[in-house]
Amino acid sequence: MKALQCKGDGVALAEVPDPEPTPGEVVVDVRSAGICNTDLELARGYMGFRGVLGHEVLGVHAGKRVVMEINCACGRCATCRAGGRNHCPTRTVLGILGRDGGIAEAVRIPEENLHFLPDSIPDESAAFIEPLAAALHAFDEAAPRPGDRVCLLGDGKLGLLTGLALAARRGDLGRAVAVGRHRDKLAILEAAGLDVALESGFSEAAFDIVVEATGHPSGLARALALVKPRGTIVLKSTYAGVANVDLAPAVIHEIKIVGSRCGDFQRAIDVLARGQVDPRPLICARYPLADAERAFSRAAEPGALKVLVVP
Repeated sequence: MKALQCKGDGVALAEVPDPEPTPGEVVVDVRSAGICNTDLELARGYMGFRGVLGHEVLGVHAGKRVVMEINCACGRCATCRAGGRNHCPTRTVLGILGRDGGIAEAVRIPEENLHFLPDSIPDESAAFIEPLAAALHAFDEAAPRPGDRVCLLGDGKLGLLTGLALAARRGDLGRAVAVGRHRDKLAILEAAGLDVALESGFSEAAFDIVVEATGHPSGLARALALVKPRGTIVLKSTYAGVANVDLAPAVIHEIKIVGSRCGDFQRAIDVLARGQVDPRPLICARYPLADAERAFSRAAEPGALKVLVVP
């Protein structure tokens, strides 16, 4: 079958063996796969991954549409038994760590990782379930309280999804503002009900919560400048580089820094089914699998939003 492989020095469309089911795992026919910033960073050397890319996958199994949890855990260790399957020390991760992903004609996945979708969610929204779950998770360890001031940094793919998740719970927050570099992208969040501001010239500070989703090593330093003493920074960015940042302000001002990765798929499915978030305005291009290399190049262009590959 055809698949988009990460080679360590870029990507290439290749013919690879068809996946074969193994005990506890099934083969899913891929219906669409999204390209996210993590895929771009993997191609630059992040995590040292080699194999088929793609973890934002919509597929078909047993005649029904499915999405799939990306963390494939052992289910037996102390971490798994304590409910931390996403952090299983021997896990593989779809298209990221030790397991081929879904920018391909088919993908193998543990059957327990599958989520069947209701008919009310269109395919193009379903393709966002994995990143939407991650976006919603940003506020699990740092849940905004009434009156809190929240700042979202970044207007890329994950930043915009996180902004849509924030807008869905705008409620009684004292202030909720998204800060980015692209007026057209910020307009998506403004239409959803958030205040927006361009990074150039933005001078507010003293936010209770700052969500850093810039995808750039400089994002943490910017977040430290915006958060108030004893406030919280939620880190969402992943990148191949190193963040050289002065952490003295985190100590002096007793800042809590929280990493935030994967989220609850069922919650993301429910949010889409209820129409609380519509991610489809984030789609900028669709390509057939035969043009996956071109799709990857398009996704890497400055300002590009979500690119879908449709086998």
